[in-house]
Amino acid sequence: MTQLATLPGVRAERDQTAVATPVRRRRRLGPGKPIRFGAAIGPVLLLGVWSIGSATGWLDPRVLSAPWTVVTTTGDLIADGRLQSNLLTSAQRAFVGLGLGIALGTVLALLSGLSRFGEAVLDGPIQIKRAIPSLALLPLLILWLGIGESMKITTITLGVFVPIYIHTHNGLRTIDSRYVELAETVGLSRWEFIRRVVLPGALPGFLLGLRFAVTGAWLALVVVEQINSTSGIGYMMELARTYGQTDIIIVGLVLYGVLGLLFDGAVRLIQRKALSWRRTLAD
Repeated sequence: MTQLATLPGVRAERDQTAVATPVRRRRRLGPGKPIRFGAAIGPVLLLGVWSIGSATGWLDPRVLSAPWTVVTTTGDLIADGRLQSNLLTSAQRAFVGLGLGIALGTVLALLSGLSRFGEAVLDGPIQIKRAIPSLALLPLLILWLGIGESMKITTITLGVFVPIYIHTHNGLRTIDSRYVELAETVGLSRWEFIRRVVLPGALPGFLLGLRFAVTGAWLALVVVEQINSTSGIGYMMELARTYGQTDIIIVGLVLYGVLGLLFDGAVRLIQRKALSWRRTLAD
């Protein structure tokens, strides 16, 4: 049989068969390799459309100021110190509300996720709060807390803690039960179980909730700063609306958008570093 396979005619026929049979390339079903600086492509395209529309007159400057007008206005606001002062006030509100919301949502998720009794007591009311937009509570919060900083920070906190709770609680409930059985088998204490099993298992859900929480914090901040405020980016925009200063309003909107994009990018970077052990389509 071996000698037959080495005959010239048989070998030539085999080679022709191999040539005639095309090699099928395997299709890539994933999204492909990450694009360097891909996150900047969308904003750059949006800026390009905005610039072209303003330059050609398609966009009325009374409705939407040109990008170069916004840049000039930003320089004027920086020169007289208004932008820095209002930005500092807004950042303080956002950070305080975000920190309180993250702490509250995480604690409630742990109490509810690690205990059936805690879930029975906490999950229902939080799901009710989830169905009620935080901004719908503003009239009640104003009656309770007035229009000062307490009301603003509370509104931001309420907009933050729900996504933190929802996604962290879901992360806790989706931990593989085999890990729990293994922890019981090796005799882990309650604290060791939380540190070695619960926290790593809930981390992906927590980080996903953190992305939604950052967005929720800025959304709530935009609204509360336009309610009888005397400082902040929202106050600056509301004052500009009174005087018909479209360029200043656009400066505030761009600033909110850039800050939100930067915060989201920071959370995504933390997510990639903390979850580097996972292989996902994002890699």
